[in-house]
Amino acid sequence: MNAPLVCVVDDDDAVRLSIGLLVETLGFPVRCFAGALDLLADSEALERAYCLVLDVRMPGLSGVGLQERLGRLGSVTPIIFVSAHGDVPMVARAMREGAFDFLQKPFNEQVLLDRVHEAVQVAGRRRAEAAWQQAFRSRLDGLTVRERDVLDGMTAGRLNKQIAEDLGISMKTVEQHRARVMEKLQVESVAELVAHVIRAARGQDGIRSGL
Repeated sequence: MNAPLVCVVDDDDAVRLSIGLLVETLGFPVRCFAGALDLLADSEALERAYCLVLDVRMPGLSGVGLQERLGRLGSVTPIIFVSAHGDVPMVARAMREGAFDFLQKPFNEQVLLDRVHEAVQVAGRRRAEAAWQQAFRSRLDGLTVRERDVLDGMTAGRLNKQIAEDLGISMKTVEQHRARVMEKLQVESVAELVAHVIRAARGQDGIRSGL
């Protein structure tokens, strides 16, 4: 498994180098880019990135513009903005889009290091949650139509007898479907089943929460 990558994007050569060298002291590999479009062109970096450190104002595509584009692509990588232009509308826009933090230049180096370290930890949890979501959705997709009907009844708190009446099938058939649902979804109890279904329903929000 590759080590968590931190990407630094800033059009100022000196600032970009300085931040890159600083972050490397945490022991994480760092990849630096002079512009947002350069990062977007590096699919391998985007896949490996556990934290993005972005300047807000850059030629071409701004840092916030990059954030919005990554959001549309489904990225949940934590983003830390650093900028000499900490105007309120820009900060509000970035935070509304889910920025991990916004630091104004000149920033305290230790604060940046602490936030990068925290962001990498959060990214790890988000990635684990994303993997769980994908695996559980795959198991859900493996259910038959009738098994999904029984699952819906189970998660609605319906008794076997009620599910049988709702679906026009025997209780024995409901019990058989119920057992297969539990087996396919790899759960030991109805309570665990309901918890997993609720967790899966949270989808992207659950991933972003960094569970």
